[in-house]
Amino acid sequence: MSESTFDADAYKAAQRHEWGQSATGWKHYWGTWERGAQHVNARLVELAEIQLGHQVLDIASGLGEPALTVARKVGTAGKVVGTNIAPEMLAMAWAEAEALGLSNIEFREMDAEAPDLPVHSFDAILCRLGLMFLPNLSTALTKLRQLLIPRGRFAAAVWGHPAQAPAISMPMRIIRQRRHLPPPPAGVPGTFSLADEPLLREYFQQAGFAQVHTEHLIVTLEYISPEMFIEERLATSANTRLLLADASEAERAEIVGAIKEELQTYKEAGGIIRLHNDLLCIVGW
Repeated sequence: MSESTFDADAYKAAQRHEWGQSATGWKHYWGTWERGAQHVNARLVELAEIQLGHQVLDIASGLGEPALTVARKVGTAGKVVGTNIAPEMLAMAWAEAEALGLSNIEFREMDAEAPDLPVHSFDAILCRLGLMFLPNLSTALTKLRQLLIPRGRFAAAVWGHPAQAPAISMPMRIIRQRRHLPPPPAGVPGTFSLADEPLLREYFQQAGFAQVHTEHLIVTLEYISPEMFIEERLATSANTRLLLADASEAERAEIVGAIKEELQTYKEAGGIIRLHNDLLCIVGW
């Protein structure tokens, strides 16, 4: 598939469906992910210079982060709007906010490329692990920048190079190898489509951000067994499920065996599997 034949609308529809299908899995493994990624939420808040009383937009909130972290930071004088394209995710984010007693946050179903929000109404915008899935990123960043007040900041995080993010890339690599599938086409959105640091900076600069800063963080994910890792990937990763969708039972068994074998490389004392994954953070203003 080339860029010219890429159907952005069909892609978005598929994303909405797959993230909806993943919502229950994300809820089940939310603790595993947030133990590894809470410091990313905190760092995005720092990069965006979010303060008490700020108005903040969180794009692609998933089950609610970093929006929930931000809501605690801005206090009752502030306000947080979290968005997502999958209503199933938003329902769980609402439930979490209510459980935490946060009244200064709301979640809306919204396409990040067509934000239905007033211009110059936010002090900061955040996006954790969502920008790489936007088919028209240049358009989205330009429109989102218009929602910021003058000198407002946009801070985001995307996955770094696949070789440095094994928890995410390793299963997909093994599936592609064993099933003789081609690599993802260049120039289309996907898990690692923004891993190129100069490219990511260029997107922000072209959208009108005069100052852009990038840095790397490590997200460490821990699993008590290879079985837990495989179950979590199948429950939360739409890409992994899609790559296996039409695989035979024999193929699946071979792939699972190969993944378990490679996971031995990451096994530490006590049998814990610990995978360190590179994250690229960016902030523009």
